[in-house]
Amino acid sequence: MIQKLSAGDASALEWFRSSYSSSGDGNDCVEVATALGTVHVRDSKDVQGPRLAVTPAAWAGFVSYAAGH
Repeated sequence: MIQKLSAGDASALEWFRSSYSSSGDGNDCVEVATALGTVHVRDSKDVQGPRLAVTPAAWAGFVSYAAGH
C-alpha cells in the first residue's frame, strides 16, 4: 500500500538511509522508518513524496528475498 503521511505523522518518524545503495551517487538511496506494526519506505531524493508502508513481516520477506538475489 502506498501512503502519503501528513506532516505531523512524518515528523514523528526517524528515518534511516540504506548503506547498500548500488549507485556511485550517494543520493540514490532508500530510507526506512519503523513504527508500531509498520515499516515505512521512501526515496531519499523525494522525502516529501509518497511512501510505501508495509508490515514488518512483509519487509522481512522482501529483505530476505533481496539478499538472496
